[in-house]
Amino acid sequence: MNRSAIREQAFKLIYSLEIRKGESIQEQIELYLESNNITDNDAQDYIKDAVLGIEKNKDEILKNIEKNLKAEWKLERISKIDLAILKLAIYEIKYKDIPFKVVINEAVELAKKYGEDSTKNFVNGILASIVNKS
Repeated sequence: MNRSAIREQAFKLIYSLEIRKGESIQEQIELYLESNNITDNDAQDYIKDAVLGIEKNKDEILKNIEKNLKAEWKLERISKIDLAILKLAIYEIKYKDIPFKVVINEAVELAKKYGEDSTKNFVNGILASIVNKS
């Protein structure tokens, strides 16, 4: 499984957790890995790290999104898909040693595949703004 495919699996789990709030994250990770037959250790490690890292740094990640929204926008207005893509990308930019150009490109690809027509521009704009302020 290549890094893009692993990242896509992590995104799907993060999205699933957005919908199923309140359930044990650790249990959801294990269930997701098992039900999607993800046995590759690197893939499991990346997915666990991303999901648990996002949970650990959730407040700061959400503040980064909020600070870069247009004035009339609120977090609640963002679709769960867009939010999941942004959380994963911001986690990778801020807490992992992954070049921001790679992260933004991968996030835009996920946005094209899973989001609405405007999602790719929205995700690209938020992430570019975060990188420019860093």
